[in-house]
Amino acid sequence: MKLNGVTVQEGNSSDMISNVAKLISYVSQLTTLKIGDLSFTGTPAGVGPVKINDGIQAYINSELSLDVEIK
Repeated sequence: MKLNGVTVQEGNSSDMISNVAKLISYVSQLTTLKIGDLSFTGTPAGVGPVKINDGIQAYINSELSLDVEIK
């Protein structure tokens, strides 16, 4: 994840406590999941504050998958 163009977090799903398939299975018992849904499960090191006008970009396999500006 980048904050204003600077990498502040980097992680891999293999570092998670629960595997992705188990998380999807559990969440799908509580709600209907659709293509494009995001599940936020926690954070690797580097969590910190954001402020108005900050830009956040998240990547999966070097491909930009989230690009937001804090309002």
